Amino acid sequence: MEVPPSLLKSFLAVARERSFTAAAKSLDLRQSTISQHIQKLEQMVGCRLFVRDTHAVTLTADGDAMCDFAASVIEANERMSSYFFGTAHREKLRLGISEDFAVSQLADVLRAFRNEHPEVDLELAVGLSSALYQRYDSGELDVIFAKRRSGDTRGEVAWTEELAWISRPGFSLNPDEPVPLVAYAPPSITRTLAVAALEAARRPWRMACSSGSLNGLRAALVAGLGIAAHSARLIPDGLAVVDDELTLPHLGEVEFVALGPGRHHRSANALISALVDSTTPETAPNFE
Repeated sequence: MEVPPSLLKSFLAVARERSFTAAAKSLDLRQSTISQHIQKLEQMVGCRLFVRDTHAVTLTADGDAMCDFAASVIEANERMSSYFFGTAHREKLRLGISEDFAVSQLADVLRAFRNEHPEVDLELAVGLSSALYQRYDSGELDVIFAKRRSGDTRGEVAWTEELAWISRPGFSLNPDEPVPLVAYAPPSITRTLAVAALEAARRPWRMACSSGSLNGLRAALVAGLGIAAHSARLIPDGLAVVDDELTLPHLGEVEFVALGPGRHHRSANALISALVDSTTPETAPNFE
């Protein structure tokens, strides 16, 4: 049986996008053409590859198996075309990165990935973890590296740590006044954890400053406006852990995770590996 590469490309596009409409747009084809390709491919292999309803498109077990076969065939065809006809294939990945990680070691990750995969172009989005999850779930991003959202079990864990209270060096709290909190504007994972910890400890607090960016957060903290919940591993320059463990509640643990489109997407998985590998003790910088 010989399967035309055009059918496999349409199949992989639907598997990646989880949408016939989005797959058609990504391949610059009509949606009806994508549907015809999938129908013909399913007829050729004699089984259903997708489960479709009005809300979602998901892979069947046979469809999941087809991903590896199809990706191998397409990759081989592209290597052959590049070798004989000089038509180098370029791919684009849309990457979303948590802002605190972006300012610390993202440059090293991007450099290493580009050296290994020069054929892949990147579209980079930097923002709060909650916003990155929303864009990933809506199909706007292919890969995200962010703090794990509460109740979400997806993704590969890069590291787990307990959040720390941070401020400018030497900052001290007045025990007779509400805790001056500096936090990201909602929705924010660290803001939610900070407020929950203070409320659980019945510690009075006030929102001294909120910001939509790490630069704004850092400026408020350096100015001495208050304290913030933050990754102890990614503390920005000019800030330090608050030395007030006796009066401040523990914030709990947070996980940094990488999410991608699935194991059939080789370049995305290579990018995820580069992100996770960069945080291992052997390669990660010391932020203490």
